[in-house]
Amino acid sequence: MTMTAEQAGWFQGTFARLVDNVDLALMGKREVVSLVVAAMLAEGHVLLEDAPGTGKTSLARALAATVQGTSSRVQFTPDLLPSDVTGVTIYDQNSHTFEFHRGPVFASIVLADEINRASPKTQSALLEVMEESRVTIDGVAHEVGRPFLVIATQNPIEQAGTYRLPEAQLDRFLIKTSIGYPSLEVTERILAGSGVRNSASSLSPMITTAAVADMADLAATCHADPAVLRYIAELAEATRTDAGTQVGVSVRGAIAMVRLAKVWAAANGRNYLVPDDVKHLAPHVWTHRLVIDAEAEFAGTTAESVIARVLGAVPAPVTRS
Repeated sequence: MTMTAEQAGWFQGTFARLVDNVDLALMGKREVVSLVVAAMLAEGHVLLEDAPGTGKTSLARALAATVQGTSSRVQFTPDLLPSDVTGVTIYDQNSHTFEFHRGPVFASIVLADEINRASPKTQSALLEVMEESRVTIDGVAHEVGRPFLVIATQNPIEQAGTYRLPEAQLDRFLIKTSIGYPSLEVTERILAGSGVRNSASSLSPMITTAAVADMADLAATCHADPAVLRYIAELAEATRTDAGTQVGVSVRGAIAMVRLAKVWAAANGRNYLVPDDVKHLAPHVWTHRLVIDAEAEFAGTTAESVIARVLGAVPAPVTRS
């Protein structure tokens, strides 16, 4: 069943209230908040590349408080083990049975802070749970529930002692974005309320986790015209054949665009996709999936410039199929 116009209107209003509530804690970053909330409703994950102290933890806590969910924060370090993230099975001598002790990944919103500081083995512990929303320990699968959102962070400035995320893991993230520093006016407002250590704790829940899952299911029914789907496929193909790339957008990346675009369309009160949804989201959904050719990168080519070039070269559809 396709989403109706009335359902799209309800989705738009509910989405706006969620964003407004989270923005009370983050202040002045409505576009970033909108992208993160949309990623949650598309059941994807977010990679934030930001300097320390820009509000990443506040974002995770505020989002968890808004949806009546739980949040956890994992500080990734070189000595962190996979079991420190996913959990471990321990033998109970009293009951003579093995009991599974859940790790911090079992939360609605998981903040994986400085994920590139952990070893590749620990980074890979997140692959299964990010893709399938479950953790398998000793052959037993444990569901993490819905909603489930991983917000992973990287410090783009300090690279000493870090392990670069492989392309296969980067492809697991639905979007990559940045919070950035607030404006002067917003900074003054933040400083005025600096006596409150955790602003997210004062937020009122706006929706239940069950309702969030219902919103995600509803967004998936948003209509995607074959012409728009072909446009997405042509854009993805163009990134693969571009002279500046070694690796373009994968099929997973194209699917990610469709999923997020459906949420974005519903958040704007529409029950159908338009090419402008794709154009707006492409820099956030696709730049981290590209591998730029070494010579082209030396000449100044960036993932952002490739996406911009592709969007300008591939004509958008003007009629339905």
